[in-house]
Amino acid sequence: MSVTAREGVPVRTPSAVWVLIAGIVGLTASATLTIEKISMLKNPAYRPSCSINPVLSCGSVMVTPQASAFGFPNPLIGIAAFSVVVVTGVLAVAKIELPRWYWVGLMAGTGLGALFVQWLVFQSLYKIGALCPYCMVVWSVTIPLFVVASTIALRSLAPNPVARVLYTWRWSIVALWFTAVVLMILVRFWNYWSTLI
Repeated sequence: MSVTAREGVPVRTPSAVWVLIAGIVGLTASATLTIEKISMLKNPAYRPSCSINPVLSCGSVMVTPQASAFGFPNPLIGIAAFSVVVVTGVLAVAKIELPRWYWVGLMAGTGLGALFVQWLVFQSLYKIGALCPYCMVVWSVTIPLFVVASTIALRSLAPNPVARVLYTWRWSIVALWFTAVVLMILVRFWNYWSTLI
């Protein structure tokens, strides 16, 4: 089906539900990280709830420059971005058709988010040397959200081979991304993991 930029784009129920769930999960993780960061600022001795061991340690990550990449805590970006996603999900579940330009904008925004997540994965593994569990929750919803938003945005274009390939292989792409990240985590922290066996 082809639509103009101003016409509403129909969204399938599973995609609409996923956008809503991803928004809620991402917003919850971002809000929790913000609360933890405020608690650390108020009390430098505070130990965040997500500081579990030397590898899974929000506290170690939150005090690094990478945790405030733009001069303010990264979770504030998540609160703003995932709030938009939650509203979008609610509208999509309610079958309110948003224009194609909106979905293209969401695709672009989630694409930038996915790139930022990739940078944070690299920084966590190879520069900081610790993982933030709540951050990993955000990572785990951002990539599938980008794939779903892209599928919705591109499917509205008349026969589009990119949209067709992306739609056909979308979950395989997500699975490959998750597998790559898990393998990188296992390899990077193998010395620690091996002591637990």
